[in-house]
Amino acid sequence: MKKLLDQIAKFGIVGIICFIIDYVLYWILCRVFTAVGFADRNPNYYLYAQAISFIVSMISNYLLSMKYVFVRRDDMSRGKEFVIFAVLSTIGLVINEICLYIGFGLIYRNWPWLNKIMSEMFAETFFKFGATAVVMVYNFISRKIFLEKKEEKA
Repeated sequence: MKKLLDQIAKFGIVGIICFIIDYVLYWILCRVFTAVGFADRNPNYYLYAQAISFIVSMISNYLLSMKYVFVRRDDMSRGKEFVIFAVLSTIGLVINEICLYIGFGLIYRNWPWLNKIMSEMFAETFFKFGATAVVMVYNFISRKIFLEKKEEKA
């Protein structure tokens, strides 16, 4: 049990680092897309920003997770490992995008009373954190199942 708790703690630290990468890049891209007028032409600009920041974060997460969190499988090449990690992360991206779209695109934008108590920037951040929490649980479980070396029974 201690080993699992240590692993969850390491996963949490890697997750925080990668979340910072993801969030800072997302925030910058949203501001850039707004400044250059892309947000005016495309109301779903935040989904593009999310996809780009998520991909950069995923690559960072792969490198850190496979070095510090999970025990590599002996029967899997690094290429196959990365492909599986990328597929699992892409599923996480889809979950993230759905959560962000439901929260920001549907709820925030269509509930006028919510617009009165939350700025758009705060709402983006709020729903981004919620989406990240959901995906974090999915990521740990899926990576543990598909990528980590199984312990041999005595």
